[in-house]
Formats: sequence, C-alpha cells, structure tokens
Amino acid sequence: MMPDASSRGPWAERAATLYDEPYARHYRVRDEQLQQVASNQALIDWLGEVCQRFGTPIDVLDLGCGTGRYFWGLRQVKSLVGFDASHHMLTEARHPIHAERVTAGTISLVQGDLMTHEFPPAAFDLVYSIGVLAEHVPLDRRLFERVARWLRPGGRFGFTTVHPASPSVPRTVPRWLAERALPWLPEGLSHGLHRRLVAGGMYADQRWLRSQLPASLTIESLANLRTDVHLHALCVARKATA
Repeated sequence: MMPDASSRGPWAERAATLYDEPYARHYRVRDEQLQQVASNQALIDWLGEVCQRFGTPIDVLDLGCGTGRYFWGLRQVKSLVGFDASHHMLTEARHPIHAERVTAGTISLVQGDLMTHEFPPAAFDLVYSIGVLAEHVPLDRRLFERVARWLRPGGRFGFTTVHPASPSVPRTVPRWLAERALPWLPEGLSHGLHRRLVAGGMYADQRWLRSQLPASLTIESLANLRTDVHLHALCVARKATA
C-alpha cells in the first residue's frame, strides 16, 4: 500500500503542494461530517449500483481517491487501486472512513499524476472518479482515451463533473448572455462558445461529454445530483465489447 511517485508530473506537483498534511487531516475530518449529508449517501448509493451492473467480482481503479472517502461504497470488488497525487491524502486513505465496511479483496495505493501515469492496458473493469474531473482537472478526449485503454471490453468509467449550470460557477453577465445565445447560434459559432462556457473541460455537461468521448466509449447513464457545493453530472460510460 505504499505510494509510488515515479509518474509524478507538473499537475501532481501542484496538487501535492496544495494537499499537504494539514489539508489531508482536515479532509479526513470532513469525511466524518459528510455522513450526515444526503447527497454524500447518494454518491455512495450510485457507486454501489454501478458496481452491481457487472454481476460478477471486478477490478477497480479510483482516480483521485483522496482519503478513500468512497471505498466503503464499492461492491463485489476483487482488487482496488487508489490513485492520488498527494502522499498525505494516501496516508489518510490507509485508514478510510468505515474501514470495517470496505469489502475489496485487496487494496493498493499509488501516488502519481493522472495526466502522465500509465496503467497496463485492460487492467480494470471499473474506473471511477468522484469530485476530481471537470472540477480540479480538465476532462477532455485525451483523458477519456487514457481511461479507455485501461478498461477491459465492456468495462465502465463512472465519474462526476461540475455542471456549467452549477450555482458554484460565477454567474457573470457575459456568461448569462452566452448561455442564452448558445441555442440560437449555428454549429460553427456555438462550438467555440460552448467550449468557453465549460472552460475547456473544467466543467462538463452532456454536450461536452458527447463531443469528447472516443468511439470506444458510449454513455450508459447520465443524471444530475445537487450537493451542498455543486450541481454535478453523474456519468457512466461503457467501453465497447469488441
């Protein structure tokens, strides 16, 4: 369960600086507080339901696992890899919340940069990421393609994004005008404007996801969830079986 820093790149360096030891301790305390928040339980339920879609034991990768906040929501897991940029967050993940309810057969924790680190092809049935992509890290075609390589045929990529209509996104006058103009613009003009509204993948809605997904991935389910901070999109993309 010791982290591996061999794949640490520029994004991971910045994240590791931000997510220092005091931050990690505060985040772990927040794990306890969130047990009383309905939207947190909704994320746990969603994750468990995605696991159960397989019907058989699975190998899982958590991208940006932090303190292991969601480990206890996994079901039918043979092996779990928790991946994060911060050594201190991974230290906390060795003792995640509800550790007694974590049922994964084996757990390994890996430190690195998700923009540069490589896992073996077809290593996982499920890759999931909650509260990281299209929030702290841009979600674009390049990242989708990386994850698709790591998935087995028929595997799933479950992730959350911050929706551009989230109340946490600053509601400036230019944004308000752009959102209202978008449906009326021709495709050539609307594409560039939409890219600006999602900040190149720092937010994501259905249109952005469909434009960035490679041919090997298709959206299996997509729903919205309002938490105490954001309006999230919950998406599951499935890899083709052949």
